[in-house]
Amino acid sequence: MDRMTAAHKTLPFDTRLRVENLDNGRVTEVRVNDRGPFVDDRIIDLSRAAAQEIDMISSGTAPVRIVVIGMPSGCRMVQVGAFRDEANARELADELRASGYTVHSQSGPDGVTRIVIGPFDTEAEAKRASDRYDGVIQPC
Repeated sequence: MDRMTAAHKTLPFDTRLRVENLDNGRVTEVRVNDRGPFVDDRIIDLSRAAAQEIDMISSGTAPVRIVVIGMPSGCRMVQVGAFRDEANARELADELRASGYTVHSQSGPDGVTRIVIGPFDTEAEAKRASDRYDGVIQPC
């Protein structure tokens, strides 16, 4: 409760995330150490310390942007697309989510949005996804 941690439904434990409160622009970094939230319209549950850092204690909830900034060693991700047009990136991300993948959108300083799926625990799982989408396997 007093550490910079979060609960997420699918990301591996020890994944490090950058969380931005879209209502006020405040940002924090957390480490996934629990499962949840178990409410349909929520994607992350922050510890009290993390929620306080981005000023969402009084509201209890807020729209947020989540960026994966570090993954535990041993896992693999697959980059399946890179787009300058964010609408195209969103379209692919939506299609992949509908296919059951965990999708991460990574916006770079070069103005390119990369769509990445995973994590995959084994090289074989990552290879299947890479072959299916002509993607590139990368470490988490």
